[in-house]
Amino acid sequence: MTFDADRLRSLLLAPAGPLARLEVVDEVGSTNSALADELRAAPSLWPTPGLLLAERQTAGRGRSGRTWVTPAGTSVTGTFVLRPDLPSAALGWLPLLAGLGVVTALRATAGVRASLKWPNDIVVDNLAGHVEGWGTWRKLGGILTEVVPLADGAPAVLVGLGINVTQRPDELPVPSATSLALSGARHADRESVLVAVVSALALVAERLTAAHGDAVSAGLAGEVATACVTLGRTVHVDLPGGTRLDGVAQRLDEAGALVVRGPDGDRTVLAGDVLLVRSPQM
Repeated sequence: MTFDADRLRSLLLAPAGPLARLEVVDEVGSTNSALADELRAAPSLWPTPGLLLAERQTAGRGRSGRTWVTPAGTSVTGTFVLRPDLPSAALGWLPLLAGLGVVTALRATAGVRASLKWPNDIVVDNLAGHVEGWGTWRKLGGILTEVVPLADGAPAVLVGLGINVTQRPDELPVPSATSLALSGARHADRESVLVAVVSALALVAERLTAAHGDAVSAGLAGEVATACVTLGRTVHVDLPGGTRLDGVAQRLDEAGALVVRGPDGDRTVLAGDVLLVRSPQM
């Protein structure tokens, strides 16, 4: 079933909801790329917060230039545009805070024990067998944040989101992926998931803004740490440039970076692919 754009606008546009603009398209290469192009051409056409939602993405983008295709009508895929008045130090938290909003919404709405995998994955433990680098965790979705400089002043922040909702096993691209429907969700309905996610993200943004961008004093950093399955585990981190760091994920620092304790002591990781090796020792 396709999204009912008029119904979504009645639920999510101000004053009923938090959004200032909502557009639904049948197909797009990447909602992040499409929205960035529109913003560069005419920033005023996208009041914030706004959301570009796609029924199908043919060239969705993830970290490190990865791409994927979403079958039509099976996922929640879209990009939020924000122009937040936040210190630059807060930007490192945005993927994790967006993930926290998604996790909160999925737990409340779908009844799925979703969690975060640093830095930008939404995962669930399906106990169905081991996949290298993931253990028994499977990926429900992911976050991609980008900063877009604009000619009219403050840059825009794009928060791209993809959540697998109704995919069957044969529609999933890799063994480490899953969907809400395959994870025992109470409701695998795209509209209810979207509405819950938008509401949860708005609350996270409100709390961060009230704390002037300080995720720690807002209490959000602690909630992210609690929801993050990476912490306390033995990990391999594939770093930019092709090197690998082995150690135990200790904590998140004040900027949301991952602190890994290896043979040579603690090291702060700003970006990288994290492979889960072992669970925390009990």
